[in-house]
Amino acid sequence: MRHIWRWFGPIDKVSVRDAAQAGAQGIVSALHHVPTGTAWTIEEIRKRQDEVRTGGLEWELVESIPVSESIKTMTGDWKAHVAAWKESLEQLAKAGISTVCYNFMPVLDWTRTDLRWEASDGARAMRFDLVDFVAFDLHILKRQGASDDYPAELIEAAKERFATMPDEKIAALSRNIGAGLPGSADGYSIAELNAALSRYNGIGADRLRDNLIDFLSEVVPTAEKLDMRLCAHGDDPPWPLLGLPRILSTEQDYVKVLDAVDRNANGVTFCTGSLGARPDNDLPAMVKRLAPRIHFAHLRNVRRETEGFPCSFFEDQHLTGNTDMVAVIAALVSEERRRKSEGRADQQIFMRPDHGQEILDDITRGAQPGYPAIGRLKGLAELRGIEQTLSHPAFGMN
Repeated sequence: MRHIWRWFGPIDKVSVRDAAQAGAQGIVSALHHVPTGTAWTIEEIRKRQDEVRTGGLEWELVESIPVSESIKTMTGDWKAHVAAWKESLEQLAKAGISTVCYNFMPVLDWTRTDLRWEASDGARAMRFDLVDFVAFDLHILKRQGASDDYPAELIEAAKERFATMPDEKIAALSRNIGAGLPGSADGYSIAELNAALSRYNGIGADRLRDNLIDFLSEVVPTAEKLDMRLCAHGDDPPWPLLGLPRILSTEQDYVKVLDAVDRNANGVTFCTGSLGARPDNDLPAMVKRLAPRIHFAHLRNVRRETEGFPCSFFEDQHLTGNTDMVAVIAALVSEERRRKSEGRADQQIFMRPDHGQEILDDITRGAQPGYPAIGRLKGLAELRGIEQTLSHPAFGMN
């Protein structure tokens, strides 16, 4: 696999030089400062490339070109936003960047109640506490109809939790859940979040999926013409939130979208952390079946704290959560070997150590939540060690 590292630009407290020293081979980044719905220019793209090269690596993959809420709802200026998205692809192709990760999650990107929850060993991790989340929905956001989405026992637990919740916890929940895309300065106040949610009144999973397919029908031909690959990130967490539909939470969800726009340029960002929060997702088996269309792998692990789903979970160490990471990597290595035998140009799958616990000096660095230096270095070293072992002739997988 091609080992890359997410970098949020000059504001990132973890530098490109840090990434190179950690063993990364390339960088995945984005132009977070460009407003959503606006085309990226070749000047801004080359400026970011130069910033990455100064640290000794190359900008190899985009994560993400944001998909606007207008596109997701097919309202307002959505046609202009689609045109800008295609223009961004054309400018990236001029700069030699050929893979773009994106997501189609409505309103919220990945959602956590805690961004620096303290684990038993003192490490800091991101966490989704289901009771806290329901307390936020019912008692802070006060979303209309929210009580219809939860069982009575969960509603009562959330009521009891909120009754003893200090003001600073209430403020932190609002801030954490209302955060925008990683790396952006965007975010929602309570009023803004309620307004954003109201845009999806009457939009269920089927319609949202149709909107995604319509979007892909527009942009995939452009990507194909430019010899580029698009890869959709899954829902995180992989179940409906705040009354919003989710459409990339299971293997069948992905199959519907891949079959609807059946081109190699329409692919998957396989995130073991997002998909792994659902116990009914068999990740190694999913990798095997989706393998030909996986263009990017996000490798991280979560530990589910409650049964079923939705559930509480936290982001565990890369090899110690609920996902069998060895089996996942074995399936990815096998797919690369198959692609090589077919002579595919995209034989190598991009991989990044996704997220990571804050350990040692990470705790005082103040990096982007989920993206510490040492925690990701540790994860990359572990993942790379597994890959090299499985690829060694002694194991018959070279």
